Amino acid sequence: MLRLFRFLLGFVLLLGLLLGGAFIYLRLSLPKLKGELVVAGVQADVTILRDRNAVPHIRAQTQEDALFALGFVHAQDRLWQMEFQRRVASGRLSEVLGSATLNTDKFIRTLGIYDVSERSKQYLSPRTLGKLQAYVDGINSYLETRRGPLPPEFLLLRFEPAPFTITDVIAWGKMMAWDLGGNWDDELLRARQSQILSTAQLQDFWPPYPGDAPIALSDTQQTTLNQLYAHLPLELLWSVSPKPLPPGAGSNNWVVSGERSVSGLPLLANDPHLGLQSPSLWYFARLDAPGLQVMGASLPGTPAILLGRTDTLAWGFTNTNPDVQDLFIERVNPDNPAEYETPDGFEAFTVREEVIKVKGEEDVRLLVRESRHGPVISDVNAAAQGVAEASAEMADGAADSTYVIAFAWTTLREDDVTVQASLNMNTARNVDEFVTALRDFQSPQQNIVYADTTGNIGFYAPARVPVRANGDGSMPVPGWSGEYDWQGFIPFRDLPQAFNPESGQIVTANHKITPDDYPYFLTRDWSEPYRAERIEALLSRMTQHSVASFAQIQADQHSLMAEAFLPFLLSARPETEAGRQAQAQLLAWDGTMNANDAAPLLFAAWYRELSPLIYEDELGELFQDSFGFRPLFMHSVLTGESRHDWCDDVRTTLKEDCQSRIDLAFTRASAYLSERYGADTSAWRWGDAHIANFDHDVLGQTPLKALTNVRLPNGGDAFTVNAARFDMRAAAPFEQTTGPGFRAVYDLSNLDNSVFMHAPGQSGNPLSRRYQNYAQSWAEVTYLPMSMNDAAITQKAIGTLTLQPAD
Repeated sequence: MLRLFRFLLGFVLLLGLLLGGAFIYLRLSLPKLKGELVVAGVQADVTILRDRNAVPHIRAQTQEDALFALGFVHAQDRLWQMEFQRRVASGRLSEVLGSATLNTDKFIRTLGIYDVSERSKQYLSPRTLGKLQAYVDGINSYLETRRGPLPPEFLLLRFEPAPFTITDVIAWGKMMAWDLGGNWDDELLRARQSQILSTAQLQDFWPPYPGDAPIALSDTQQTTLNQLYAHLPLELLWSVSPKPLPPGAGSNNWVVSGERSVSGLPLLANDPHLGLQSPSLWYFARLDAPGLQVMGASLPGTPAILLGRTDTLAWGFTNTNPDVQDLFIERVNPDNPAEYETPDGFEAFTVREEVIKVKGEEDVRLLVRESRHGPVISDVNAAAQGVAEASAEMADGAADSTYVIAFAWTTLREDDVTVQASLNMNTARNVDEFVTALRDFQSPQQNIVYADTTGNIGFYAPARVPVRANGDGSMPVPGWSGEYDWQGFIPFRDLPQAFNPESGQIVTANHKITPDDYPYFLTRDWSEPYRAERIEALLSRMTQHSVASFAQIQADQHSLMAEAFLPFLLSARPETEAGRQAQAQLLAWDGTMNANDAAPLLFAAWYRELSPLIYEDELGELFQDSFGFRPLFMHSVLTGESRHDWCDDVRTTLKEDCQSRIDLAFTRASAYLSERYGADTSAWRWGDAHIANFDHDVLGQTPLKALTNVRLPNGGDAFTVNAARFDMRAAAPFEQTTGPGFRAVYDLSNLDNSVFMHAPGQSGNPLSRRYQNYAQSWAEVTYLPMSMNDAAITQKAIGTLTLQPAD
């Protein structure tokens, strides 16, 4: 027995030593933050001082050297993230992750994002190309000079990164436009729904923005399109295509003039709502060089401060939700499948071959066809073929090969020079220079609010937005007649904008930003007006605002959507005593989605149960793909304003009304919550179910998730200013998936009083203390100083690293 005890003790000690040694070894992957490094690529010494919050303050003698250092620190702190991102953009995930990502790679390769990014370089100015090269030189310099192991992801997947290129940078910018431009996905869903819903039902299900006239095809037009849709592999395409961010995953920004601020100069706030992730999408940095004084949030893998401030101005983004993507149905020549029909006769598809390397398996060869409208995305599932096999027949599951779907998207134009706009925004000194930079901002369209130290405020929505010959881009349309072709783009001078408005304030929250008489069509996909209306209401409560009052608005968790539906919930007739106790939690509730309250949880569960009771019977197998927040539609149903009786279950012989649906949803919701959170309804807490998930893209689904994923209880919902969207379709239906990963408030009376925050941390290395060092502060809606004051930033600084030129 003693011998066994000694053996076990020795084994435990040995295991501990091995684990400890492995931990110490992996810790060597953390970057060098102090001292000097000799590097090739800088013209003079560059200092990188990381302040007490791990924000690098980069000082250089040229702008190119500053961007070299930005590339260097991005690689130091976010190398895996940058590697993962460029593999997404180039369709090369399967090389390191295997066949699980093959469909994603096929779709991205079909779009040709990397190829068009390569061709885009010829349209950039020499100065822009020089800055881009300096940035990637900084990344590659880190790869050449680093010591010790790579970050854990590289070791686990057993590969080393190749040098980065300018094309990698441009391609990742286009993938950000992909995330923010999901109109094509709705087109595809509407086409699928049109096979089973009437024109009137589609009009109900996709209602216009409040106050707008409904937009719908006639029954005859819809019948004609449906006949075409029957020939297309819509289900297959939906199943393999990577999804953009969900509807409503938008942003807030607002700005007030000096007349509306305590200081007498403008205040500006911004909080973009994108997917929550570990590492954070954002990375804080400051760049200090002649003609370049800028600080704010950068995107690792790109060479600019995307959201932030200089020493004279500040700006913020929200997504406009423009319709810049269309699906065109091309008719293939029945006598020659290498051709498709155009208004001028048959033309040959442009054909290219893509070879996708798959870890542990044979290469996959993909034949991609392109029409005059864009790449043929319905070929994504085509069998792997050689270029010589020009027929490119559809794979199993396609209806036939008479028709194919081509994808038109402004971002796929090779003369898109948006990356140039971002660099020039960083060096703008006044509104004229800023607007000049915006002329190159072509995708994705953003609502950009502006303020400067001379007192100006403004709003601009730059982008290429197509002008269509016909239609509104809401459904796939025939491409052979030219009837729906793009005729050009809205001129820059005619895009939405405002400068020093009489109201003294500008608010954008993905809601409709154009007046009723605006002469161009931007989109029908505006977000619901709840957040915008709430921000405007909170701004109106005070004559003059401060940084503190703006921060309070960013923290606001009152849901106007919940408030609008609360009367229906209160009208529910509980069948049990437990149900009546649950409903009692609502009597004093006003719609505020506080993490510590029970009422928000009951409301969310009730809305989730109500949705299938309203439209699952009509949609059948399409319900799951259509399931989501549709408050304008749902409200019109419950108030009797819809054209179709959605409350009646068409699968029964009974005539159900809306009140019975409300009651049944309440019964199911209270039973669901009692089973999971106990019978004591007063002990229910929204924050117990509503967890903000910052998951790692790869390791988050492995046993290492405890090390890589960050979880925080949170309040809010998809429609609060402090936005916290959740996916009702998920196994954990109330966990938060998107939100304000970055927040900032800018004080133009003293820009060093500005504040910002992102989550979960600056480092992308799970072994770093700074991997989640911001997470709790983010959840509490507190901030870090966004100061360029040298005396302030040197206090308790982490260290200074000097990059010295090799010559």
